Amino acid sequence: MISIVTPSFGQLEWLRLCLASVADQEGVEVEHIVHDAGTAGVEEVFADASGPAATARYHPRLFVEKDRGMYDAINRGLAKTSGDICAYLNCDEQYLPGALRQVVDAFRNHPRLDILFAGSLVVDGQGEYICSRPALKPSRRHLNGGHMYNLTSSLFFRPRLFRQEKLFFNPDLRIVGDMEWLSRAMDAGAHIETAGFFTSVFSDLGTNLALSEGAAAEVHPAMPPTVFDRLALATTVAAHRVRRLMAGHYSLRPFQYQIYTRQHPNLRQTFRVEAPTGVWRNRL
Repeated sequence: MISIVTPSFGQLEWLRLCLASVADQEGVEVEHIVHDAGTAGVEEVFADASGPAATARYHPRLFVEKDRGMYDAINRGLAKTSGDICAYLNCDEQYLPGALRQVVDAFRNHPRLDILFAGSLVVDGQGEYICSRPALKPSRRHLNGGHMYNLTSSLFFRPRLFRQEKLFFNPDLRIVGDMEWLSRAMDAGAHIETAGFFTSVFSDLGTNLALSEGAAAEVHPAMPPTVFDRLALATTVAAHRVRRLMAGHYSLRPFQYQIYTRQHPNLRQTFRVEAPTGVWRNRL
């Protein structure tokens, strides 16, 4: 079984779409734990999670309790999971059709695997395509520079990381807890691989904390960067883009994807991408 944790607070319109994208996953046993900090009306939205699109192997669970923020909510949800594989999916993110079955197959075929990163699509608030983020193996140098390329909507991991190794997310962080968690997992010797398929959609709404200036401040809270720091960062970014070029991230083929939208929350809509790009232009 695969366990998905969704931290929730005040985003019911998006939570509805997130729930639907997990509920209709086929060929896999799914436990979906929603941890809400006390949003009025969340029970009604959650009650629709087992609607017509839900498969018989979908098991949603709602917990409403106060928390210290997103990472604390994720930790609380993870502590309640019972699956063999875990992940967390924010309210404004969705899984693509058949995504979780591919993830389960990848872990089944690689018993030593601890962490898997798959590809993500970035869309706007209407579900329209912005760019593709194929998975790339994490670089320690890139992480130390305050950058996490892979999106957590396509992050999957073994529960032993937090059950045996006690690798929970740092609840004192508000924005970059995922990057800090990944660094500690790498320090602990976690076996990390990437997948050549896409599993999720990330909605760039212009309000995402991970894309805000606050994220940079949380990574480097002390002194402003020196000239040497800026040069080192520029070198790191250049090396990262060369890695992406060699991996074919800038020469993608046309494709289509299906997601739920606010206009059509009960039926996946198909979007055709004729000119895919690996460049997140509005976030350069």
